[in-house]
Amino acid sequence: MHDLHSHSARSDGYLLPADLVAQAAEQGVITLALTDHDTIDGLVEASESAQHAGIELVAGVEISVTWGNCTLHIVGLAFDRMNDTLVQGLADLQAIRAKRAESIGAKLAKLGVENAHERAQALAGDGQIGRVHFARVLIEAGVCRDMQHAFKHYLKPGRNGFVRVNWAGLEQAIDWIHAAGGLAVLAHPLGYHFSANWRRKMVAAFVEAGGDAMEICTGTTTTDDISRMGRVAAAYGLYGSLGSDFHSPEQHWLALGRVAPLPSYLTPIWQAPSFSPMTPGCPHSRQ
Repeated sequence: MHDLHSHSARSDGYLLPADLVAQAAEQGVITLALTDHDTIDGLVEASESAQHAGIELVAGVEISVTWGNCTLHIVGLAFDRMNDTLVQGLADLQAIRAKRAESIGAKLAKLGVENAHERAQALAGDGQIGRVHFARVLIEAGVCRDMQHAFKHYLKPGRNGFVRVNWAGLEQAIDWIHAAGGLAVLAHPLGYHFSANWRRKMVAAFVEAGGDAMEICTGTTTTDDISRMGRVAAAYGLYGSLGSDFHSPEQHWLALGRVAPLPSYLTPIWQAPSFSPMTPGCPHSRQ
């Protein structure tokens, strides 16, 4: 069982990298990619845990991209985590994230949520601050009842707590991944709520920029979704990828390893010649 999209507490996930790997092993996952947002800080800890758990860990990251005034996510897989080009690119995104967090904190302070930035940092711990941490601050402050309420009324585009930034360019992000010897995957293509026409433009732009694969199966895709996007991936000659997009055990519908299989007519990304794990797992794990 493969799960090539998951998040730890190093970005907006709940579990520490070692605990994430342990839980994945318990769920029967044999190949796991840790794909935190714009950071690879959890890979060493996850790799050590994977060695003990006997599963393959694939180096991963989910890069934030600005395209057509919209934010896309490009997952990088099976890359050299020491590559200077990728490391510097992610460092630049971390700087953008840090400034955004300060701005969100300032906006929420004006709305009466005191020390929002400091409280979000405390929740993030050693990880980076994301909007999910500000959502938790709003909940703890009694301003919002849950995550959905916090994002809908404060943290989504157009709301008083939202701060728009320019992330990496699409071609730029793919170049970083390729420079590190990795494969670039268009994450959850149906998750951006684009029209069919705009989605076609997105996929075409991704392919033109050198993208390698498309995420076909996630924790929320339906059979019809998989069929539709599988045909698109096949038409463009893209590898198929899959992943739960796990963040927290509370989101039981995004459980680790709970992903439908890829359509048989697509070549799985783990069969790409350059795909290799950073931590080899059990002897049966490549079957």
